[in-house]
Amino acid sequence: MKTAVSIIFILALMSAGLLRADGDHHHSGALDEEKLGKVTFPVSCSPVAQAQFNQAVAMLHSFWYDEAGKMFRQVTVTDPACAMGYWGVAMSLYPQLWATPPVTAELQQGREALQQAEKRVIKTEREKAYLAAVASLYQGDEKADYGARKIAYQDAMEQVWMQNPDDREAAVFYALALISTAAPKDKTYAKQKKALGLLQKVLEHEPGHPGVAHYIIHGSDYPGLAGLGLSAAQTYAKIAPAVPHALHMPSHIFIRLGQWPEAAQSNLAAYHAAKDYARKNAVNGTWDQQFHFMDYMMYAHLQTGETEKSREILQELHGIQKAQPENTTSAYAFAAIPARYALERGEWREAAGLTVSPADFPWNQFGWCEAITHFARGLGAARSGQADVARNSLQRLEVLRDADKATNKGYPVDQIEIQRLAVAAWIAYAAGRTEEAVKLMRASAELEDSTEKDNVTPSAIVPARELLGELLLELKQPGEALKEFETSLIRTPNRRNGVFRAEQAARLAGDQFKANRYEEQFQQLSASNWLR
Repeated sequence: MKTAVSIIFILALMSAGLLRADGDHHHSGALDEEKLGKVTFPVSCSPVAQAQFNQAVAMLHSFWYDEAGKMFRQVTVTDPACAMGYWGVAMSLYPQLWATPPVTAELQQGREALQQAEKRVIKTEREKAYLAAVASLYQGDEKADYGARKIAYQDAMEQVWMQNPDDREAAVFYALALISTAAPKDKTYAKQKKALGLLQKVLEHEPGHPGVAHYIIHGSDYPGLAGLGLSAAQTYAKIAPAVPHALHMPSHIFIRLGQWPEAAQSNLAAYHAAKDYARKNAVNGTWDQQFHFMDYMMYAHLQTGETEKSREILQELHGIQKAQPENTTSAYAFAAIPARYALERGEWREAAGLTVSPADFPWNQFGWCEAITHFARGLGAARSGQADVARNSLQRLEVLRDADKATNKGYPVDQIEIQRLAVAAWIAYAAGRTEEAVKLMRASAELEDSTEKDNVTPSAIVPARELLGELLLELKQPGEALKEFETSLIRTPNRRNGVFRAEQAARLAGDQFKANRYEEQFQQLSASNWLR
């Protein structure tokens, strides 16, 4: 059976190579370092295979996994003895920062690639170490813990780096492994800071390295660290302009810093590149990366009051029939975009009318994403006098939370619980149980503060501490509300609703200086859409 699978795998590699040689517009000569960035990763392969390998690694560093996989397969066709080509195939099948683990078929393909590598003569100890490291991502069966695999890979890459201190690629891949295993509740950001230190050293020698810029952005994508990633955000798209993800990534930092026009423009460029890529590659459905860019772009537009542009994104989403692939990225955007559009505008009845859509999407696999719709429904219903709808949404959030808890999904459980607490708080407020409402809403805010957002989202649908401030405003406690808005704005600076509510709270609290300052800031947000 293994022999048959190996033959199929080899035929797939040969087929990929033949296709590339026969007019595929992404073949090895189509893109150079001016479009992908410059990577030098010496391997014991033929000169032609080495050039292809460097290009494939550049794609890998920009998370262009499909194209990297194609190019690594081409390496194995160009030089059948090149074991590291199979290392690349395995690496391209295991996205370390993605929320969703590889599926069974991808794990099987990765193992097959490593089996092929074992049949080659591995010519250096360094290459043996790289292959052993990636093998740790594929140990055990499909049910083996995703996080444990990544920790094992991180430890293995640390050894590769320590044994090869002059190997800058080892430092870069180790830095990514550190970022991918950083605990969401570690507010010291110890792993991120260690990764940034490694990357800065490589940057001194390789300013055009796509992985360095990319991973500096990821390592800085946290409150208090975002300023460290601004230079990388301003250069990454110039380093790898051919890659849709590279056009998008700067917006992670722009959003952290409240630079909304820059964030919108970054995602608009990525959106057009994604559509072009899907068209040229005949993607059957809408590519999941397009969804990702649409959500980020929607969020940025809403912060400058560009309702019409936001509505156009929502309309396009409603017209999409199928996502390719159906994963966390597409599921999140399907739920988040309509929820953001309603809640950011304070259209509570509109939010209360949201449904889980599209109906034929496999939502049972993405409870955390489905929860977004019930959060928006529940919050909207509670704030528009629809108690039954609100309670139904609250019950569904409890079911989704418990389902994820049963499968040990720690991070999604917390995210659903943050939303459940918020909906419960506003239900309690609507029922006149004000003390309970504040207690619940504060618990939601504190839980959200204790963790970090996932890479799939530009921000919480509505920051929990901002909702706490709104609740305190409703309770005619403007001084306390102002404290919460200002705390929220530290974490999510320049948010339109946060600034607007802070101005309201300051004025009601009698702090005219702060009220005037926030009013001016809000006016600048509204003006920024014509200052572009």
